[in-house]
Parts: sequence; C-alpha cells; structure tokens
Amino acid sequence: MAYETIVYEKEAGKARIVLNRPEKLNAISWQMMQELSRALWEADRDPDVHVVILKGAGRAFSSGYDITPPPGDRTHAPTHITMERDMWYLERGLELRMALWDMHKPVIGQVHGYCLAGGTDLVLLCDMVICAEDAVFGFPPVRAMGSPVNHMWTYLVGPQWAKRLLLTGDTISGREAERIGLVLKAVPADRLEAEVEALADRMARIDVDLLAANKRIVNLALELMGARTMQRLAAERDAIARQAPVVREFYRIAKEQGLRAALEWRDAKFGDRPRKEPS
Repeated sequence: MAYETIVYEKEAGKARIVLNRPEKLNAISWQMMQELSRALWEADRDPDVHVVILKGAGRAFSSGYDITPPPGDRTHAPTHITMERDMWYLERGLELRMALWDMHKPVIGQVHGYCLAGGTDLVLLCDMVICAEDAVFGFPPVRAMGSPVNHMWTYLVGPQWAKRLLLTGDTISGREAERIGLVLKAVPADRLEAEVEALADRMARIDVDLLAANKRIVNLALELMGARTMQRLAAERDAIARQAPVVREFYRIAKEQGLRAALEWRDAKFGDRPRKEPS
C-alpha cells in the first residue's frame, strides 16, 4: 500500500512506521492520521509482523497537530463550526488513533526531539515508549487552545502529575518523563534506536497469538478502570474547552498575524521560547 505522509517497512518480524513530514516536524495532518491507522491495521493483519515500532523522521517525533493543513484537511480551529460538529470531527480522529490500542500486536513508541500535543495523543496510546533523554514532552495547547483529545496521562503518571502538566502546559525532558512513569525508559539519544530495536527483537521471538493475548489482558484491565470511556470523554471535553474565549482569541491572532505570533502570545508569559512548529 502506498503512503504519502508516513513510511512503512518491515523486517525480521518488525514493522516500522515512520511519521514522515520532517519539514513540518511531523505535524499530524488528517491525511497522516488516516494513513497511520491504515498502516497499523496492515501490520496487524500481516502474519509475519509481531511488533510495530512507531517513530518520527527528522528532528522530532511530532510537534503536534497541523493546524494549518491544506484544503480539505481538518483545521482543528473551532471558530467556524458548532460544538457538536467539532465533537464529531474529534471523535473521528479518535477512532483513527485508537488503532494503536485496539490492534492485537504490540506497538513501541520511539521518541526523539519534540513530542508535543497531538504527538502525545499518539505515543501515549502505544504499549511502551522509549525515548531519548533530551526528548521534550508536553501539551502547551492547554494554555489557550483546548485539552488533550486523548487522555492516558492519569493512567500513566497519576492525577497529581497529570494535573501538574495539563494545568500549566509546561514541558519535561525524557529523563523526567521516565522518572514519573510517562515513558518506560529514557536513554542517550545515540542509543535510542538500538534500545528500541533490541526490545522489538525480543518480542519478535514470541508467538503472535501470545503477544496478542497478553497485550489485550493488560488493556482490558485498563478498560475496567475506565480507560476506553475516558478517551471518548476526552474528545467531548476538548470540544467543550474549545468554546472558551481564549481559544477564539488564539485563532484570531493566528489568522491575522500568523501562527508564530499566536504561539508567542500563548507562551511568552510562561517564559517559553516561541516555536515555529505547529502545536
């Protein structure tokens, strides 16, 4: 199957899916979400694939959702549609991302550089995450744009750290992400690929049916704790949050002055450096 925004390859029981918009720091477009979902199910159907590695090309895993997509893409701007219609779009995106959760085979997230906003919506649905020590995790859009449309934060780090990050939009390093349990392991950047490949190789030695059984046992335990329902509720809460006046102001500035100006308006008061990449 041909893909435009991702790269799909397989070798020795492993499928590698690479987010491939490096010029945009792998900002997630609607097309990318659709292609990622198709690639995940392609790997899940393939009897030769035991484990999937999800990573990003270039300097980052993903800087977030692309809020300046080409015509026909989801804009993620709530200023021109009703809340109900916004919720519909958010739930369609949720269905695409939940392939990471629903597929039978394990997925390892490999994170370097930025993993922000929509990047966390993806990677926190992976079964395990290994990152570079200098990776950057966070959800800055909570400052002026809404809330995470997927919510695994509380399940991974507990309520206090979830609130610490989502009530400030602050970012943390890969080292700190490991310390609080957001990721499985943080390693020096030059060892990241080898670390992930070694773990994937160990899983590739396990029968696919047993991999599926044990992944799904853990996920069912999380579902009994409300994890699946929480993802649907997160999409609904984001649609509600995006009705706030500050969100409309953010998009007004972005429209009139450009995205960089809007990001600087959002982040300057926190002492963060303005970013060129989408959020």
